[in-house]
Amino acid sequence: MNSHSVESRFILIVASTLLLLIAPLFVLFFYLSNERAYRDVVDHGRALLKANSLALGKPLWDFDQESVRQIANTILADRSVGAVRVHEISGGLDVRLPDSVGGTDPEGLLLSTPILYHSVDGIKTVGSLEITIRRRELLAYFGIDDAVYIGIFLFSILIITAAAIVGNRLMVTRPLLRLTHAIEATRRLGSRHLVDWVSADEMGTLAANFNEMQARLAQEENDLKRAHAKTTRIYNLTPAKLYSVDDDDRLTAVSDYWLLATGYDRSSVIGRPFADFLDETTRGIYESRGRDATVGVESGNVTVKFRCADGRLIDVLIKEVQAVEAGETLSLAVMTDVTELKTTEERNHVQAITDHLTGLLNRPGFETALDHAIRQTAENGGELACLLIDLDRFKPINDNLGHAVGDDVLRQIAGRIRAQVRSDDKVGRLGGDEFVVLIPAANAKKAALQTSKRIASACAEPIFVDGNRLSLSASIGISLYPSQAKTGAELLQKSDLAMYARKHNGKNGTKLFDPVMASLAQERLKIERYIETGLSEDWFEAYLQPIFDLDSGRVAGFEALMRLNHPDHGLLPPADIIRVAEETGSIKKIGARVFEKAVAHLARLSALPGLEDTYLAVNVSPLQFSAELPATTFAVLMQWGITPSRIVIEITEAVLMHHSPDVREVLEAMSASGLKIALDDFGTGYSSLSYLLHFPVDTIKIDQSFTRSLTDKDEAIRKRVRMLVTGINTVAHELHCRIIAEGIETEEQLKELRSMGVGFGQGFYLGRPQPVDTIEAELQRTLPRSTV
Repeated sequence: MNSHSVESRFILIVASTLLLLIAPLFVLFFYLSNERAYRDVVDHGRALLKANSLALGKPLWDFDQESVRQIANTILADRSVGAVRVHEISGGLDVRLPDSVGGTDPEGLLLSTPILYHSVDGIKTVGSLEITIRRRELLAYFGIDDAVYIGIFLFSILIITAAAIVGNRLMVTRPLLRLTHAIEATRRLGSRHLVDWVSADEMGTLAANFNEMQARLAQEENDLKRAHAKTTRIYNLTPAKLYSVDDDDRLTAVSDYWLLATGYDRSSVIGRPFADFLDETTRGIYESRGRDATVGVESGNVTVKFRCADGRLIDVLIKEVQAVEAGETLSLAVMTDVTELKTTEERNHVQAITDHLTGLLNRPGFETALDHAIRQTAENGGELACLLIDLDRFKPINDNLGHAVGDDVLRQIAGRIRAQVRSDDKVGRLGGDEFVVLIPAANAKKAALQTSKRIASACAEPIFVDGNRLSLSASIGISLYPSQAKTGAELLQKSDLAMYARKHNGKNGTKLFDPVMASLAQERLKIERYIETGLSEDWFEAYLQPIFDLDSGRVAGFEALMRLNHPDHGLLPPADIIRVAEETGSIKKIGARVFEKAVAHLARLSALPGLEDTYLAVNVSPLQFSAELPATTFAVLMQWGITPSRIVIEITEAVLMHHSPDVREVLEAMSASGLKIALDDFGTGYSSLSYLLHFPVDTIKIDQSFTRSLTDKDEAIRKRVRMLVTGINTVAHELHCRIIAEGIETEEQLKELRSMGVGFGQGFYLGRPQPVDTIEAELQRTLPRSTV
């Protein structure tokens, strides 16, 4: 059908071409023939006019009507002439044949010429001759020659057309039929058929190219089949549970490894929805997963529970890659058994949020639980209370008895705290000796106060570790949600502020957060900024308070006291500065700065008469005690030329309570190099007398509380204090230690101390802490003898 259609179109094209070509030629042929005939007739008519006009000259001159009519008839006898008129110029003679000119053929061509006569007087116009050429004579007349020419022309066209049709059939239609049969056979049978045609023209090239294409396609098809077979084999040999689903999420393919791992057979799973194999608890997760058909883009991974053929449930991680090709969604998914991994992950998660020492929640774990509890409380209503618990006196235990004992103590305390809370309360250890409890309740304040009371009592009970009976207490801060905090971080922060407020007010108890604490925290931040700026701008100064020999009344030495002189606010309270500096760790820099200035002041005052051997007492914070302390101290002394024996390092029991080899080594190194060691605030701590036996103490300073009590209104108190001071003085003399009384503020106190044999003292009554310029000016006025 297609071949006939091609041939018919070819014939139609040829016929149309010939028609378009021959029709104009015929028109042109007829036009030219007509033109030729017209010219011939006109020329003939003019020849008749010319010949007969000469013949009519004399008859018309002579008015010979008969002759004129004869000549007119002769002209009319010509077959091309339809009418003749001979007209004498004066009107005397007018011959018309037939009756009127033009009457026979009004559409004929009228030709006329004047009739001339050669007389003796010259050439005279005697009339005119008119003839009318018949219309039919003017039209082309096809003769035999024309018919022959047309016949030859049409026959030639017929031969050319037949030759074109035959040539088309032989050179185009036949190879096209063979090409069509090869294509149809390929389509119908599926095998690659070739075209049996060879020629040196375009059809031969087309057939050759088609055969080459068929051979290449056959090769590519074989390669694709081999690649598909190889891919299928790899798909099934891959040690992964591979599968594919269609747009309706029905299984279209599964690998052999998938079947082996799940226990199913291929015929029972192909075409089934994949969700049918999932446990109902995770089916919704799978069905709501995001699917992205972008080429090469991995869809969201989901972890679900898959039910195997034997009923086992396994945790599987599904990763799926999808693409859209020709309107069809292609997918490849891998299903990985993560049962063990998930178990390990859950175990690791528990470990990640659990404090390994106590088994409680660690800081990240507690913060996560806190945020979750806040969200639940915000949605469901209710209140939360956060209890921040810090153990009092734990650090000395940890430092003196070792970390193993400290860890055991923390474990016991954790157990005691856990025993005092409900099952839905959250207990965590934030680090060090800080614990935290989160209590959800309708009345969180009441529940928190009751719980904190039980926890404080439990922590105060003695703890026995390796034969040691240890006593602790707990400082507890409480904040409430939502009345006092809006976020977990704010809740912890305010609990922390309340806990520190409890510590600063005597420890061992509970403190509920108060907005005033926030202002105190702001004050603390302000002091931190003062310290930081004071170190960079050199606002710290070393004030000196004289220490007198109570027997001679002379100045024996000076105690260096830190002062921060703010350019706008003046001297700031030193106690607040020291407290914040010890909390932030900047006490080391401050101590080093003040010590250097104090040694410089001592060198300056040593130039005054009688002060060459005065000493300088410097307080050293526990945080300043480190292995490099002796070296830095000696470097400053060498710079100012001060001998170590003129320096007294004042330490408190807080330093000695470390009872560590490092502290002992530092003290022994300083003592061996000539530095003196003074035990400050003696008698206010624990086991002070034992420190005198174990550490190289040269000086004992009686705490100012004892000095004030010497003049107490209560006689019993005065008596007991005198006994204590006397006993301390006796012990000091027996150990060859100098004894100094602090806080002498009245003459009565001075007399009491002198009467008990106390050799040295200091206080506001004797001399206030002052800048070195003031000290120097006063000493210059009183020297050479400064007495008390």
